[in-house]
Amino acid sequence: MITTEQCRAGRALIEWSQEQLATAASVSLSTVRDFEKGRHTPIANNFTAIRAALEAAGVTFLDNGSVATGPGVSLRDQS
Repeated sequence: MITTEQCRAGRALIEWSQEQLATAASVSLSTVRDFEKGRHTPIANNFTAIRAALEAAGVTFLDNGSVATGPGVSLRDQS
């Protein structure tokens, strides 16, 4: 499971807007917006689609304990 902060940070790494993520994940803009604002966690298939879209674009999610400050994100080497 990714956090709202990881979702926002992942988007920032690849310079995507919420609209671009929603399109890439085939979910509604409100699904992305509400998740990132912490209003609710998307249903399982939408949550999986959001994560998969970010990962396909090169975002790697780091679990709690992988980074001293908690869960994080990194960008895969694209070379």
